Amino acid sequence: MHTPTSSNSGLPDGWREANRSNWDGRVPIHVASDFYDLDAFRAGKEVLRDFEVAEVGEVTGRTLLHLQCHFGQDTLAWARRGAKRVVGLDFSEPAVEAARGLATDLGMGPDRAAFVAADVYDAREAVPDPVYDIVYTGTGALSWLPDIRSWAETAASLVAPGGFLYLAEFHPITDVLDDGTGSHVVHDYFSREPWIEDETDTYTDSDAKLVHTRSVEWQHPIGDVVSAICATGLRLEFLHEHDVSLFPRFDNFVTADDGYYRFPAEKPKIPLMYSLKATRPL
Repeated sequence: MHTPTSSNSGLPDGWREANRSNWDGRVPIHVASDFYDLDAFRAGKEVLRDFEVAEVGEVTGRTLLHLQCHFGQDTLAWARRGAKRVVGLDFSEPAVEAARGLATDLGMGPDRAAFVAADVYDAREAVPDPVYDIVYTGTGALSWLPDIRSWAETAASLVAPGGFLYLAEFHPITDVLDDGTGSHVVHDYFSREPWIEDETDTYTDSDAKLVHTRSVEWQHPIGDVVSAICATGLRLEFLHEHDVSLFPRFDNFVTADDGYYRFPAEKPKIPLMYSLKATRPL
């Protein structure tokens, strides 16, 4: 349940430390989970979503920076698709260590796949190269950030001339609906207040219990995200909405052979994810 809260600074006390501890604790659970299925990934399974592959396009010979990369599965998937060098950044040290281990398992050294532990707002100082052909991020990343304008400025500053920022993210409209069948609006779409979660499990495994259960998130309407990106000077190429999700966000979701989760056929469709691409002119 969302519990809005704030401190005198406008941010909950200890929010960054709470989120980092929460995600540190998720890493071993996620690495061992069937959800990520690292054995299948090591054997060559594609984990990138089909719309991401189509929208990002050919990556062969290009450099790619993955912001908020968790333990690097998607980052390394882009390397397997031909990116000449990928760099992943995450604020969780255990996640970065797991990413480096996974890269080693795949036979990729730091010259091909490098991972750094740093806050995303500090990315400019933390990553090894000043700019990248592709800056990639999303699928559950933005809700952990209080300041979307600063995020956009940081991400855009790392895009090389002729390169682009690509974002694939869960649609914020899902956060205003009830957690049951997603049939009723129960939260304010335009709220800027942080919300506190206190959950003992994680999305990959309801039986594995977290030690650090507190986390803090923010809702970012699509208008705010697009406006923040456009304000950096990047040129928006497209904004697409998708009626699929990557996990059973609502109790009545069904799955199909493509592996996506959706509302049942008799229920009206709403966007569950969105993706966008914004380029830096030469």
